[in-house]
Amino acid sequence: MASSAPDTDNEPRMNDAEINQIAGRLERTNELLQRMLAEVAKTPSTHAIFVDAGYVYAAAGLLVAGTEDRRSFDLDAEGLIEAFIDKARTIFADSRLLRVYWYDGARRRIHTSEQQAIAELPDVKVRLGNLNANNQQKGVDSLIRTDLESLARHRAISDAALVGGDEDLVSAVEAAQGYGARVHLWGIEAGEGRNQAEPLLWEVDSQRTFDLDFCRPYITRRPVTTYENEGSPPPSRDEVRFVGAQIAATWLVERGRTELAELLPGHPYLPGSVDQDLLNEAERRLQRSLRGHALLRRALRDGFWQHLQAQY
Repeated sequence: MASSAPDTDNEPRMNDAEINQIAGRLERTNELLQRMLAEVAKTPSTHAIFVDAGYVYAAAGLLVAGTEDRRSFDLDAEGLIEAFIDKARTIFADSRLLRVYWYDGARRRIHTSEQQAIAELPDVKVRLGNLNANNQQKGVDSLIRTDLESLARHRAISDAALVGGDEDLVSAVEAAQGYGARVHLWGIEAGEGRNQAEPLLWEVDSQRTFDLDFCRPYITRRPVTTYENEGSPPPSRDEVRFVGAQIAATWLVERGRTELAELLPGHPYLPGSVDQDLLNEAERRLQRSLRGHALLRRALRDGFWQHLQAQY
């Protein structure tokens, strides 16, 4: 049985007016798309700079002054931030700066005078984590992640320059990249080996290292303190032990029992930063150096520990 051809005579057909109406709609849609694309093309991309100040102090101090101890050198933060901004302006030539985020630690998250001065700089936002008994930053990495992720999610930035080296920043990089932002890792030259975690280097979109010539103008080593009575007989061990107890009393008032609880498990050893603070303050009170007197320095630590343990 032969099949018959489908009957199309009864199918509805568009008349010329309807066809013209659809064509007009398509034309208007294309015009809107072209306008939108033109606006997007005119909108400049935006970048931000995220600086882990703890990393900068440690890496630049070691490179230029030979020490990570902040008390041994001065950092021209304003000059260094300007240098970072200028470098970003060169790298991201068709982009505008949103702002510089400066992450640092402070006791009870209260700005130091130096941090206040940095916060007053234009286009700079200071974000503070805490410092524990060992002068270690706490909460800084989570602040960086929060800001990076939030800005990328809201399309506030297209590129992020991250100055840091901690492996904990990997999650911040991944979060920002997940929202389409590109993350560029900036670092300070290391004298030996690396001062940035390899997993962090693997995750970022590009890397850049600043050398000694770049960092040198912003680091000034502080002069060594000398005392007038260096030629006089040294103090007794009991005198130094008493000074250690006095400093411990002040330390406990300033830091509180929470940080004392963190410090006590390390007895009889003091973290390097606490030990250095103790020595500097003792020398200031005694008005003489204890650097060449191992027994006196031991007496100083004994007095410090004895007072703290008696108060716990």
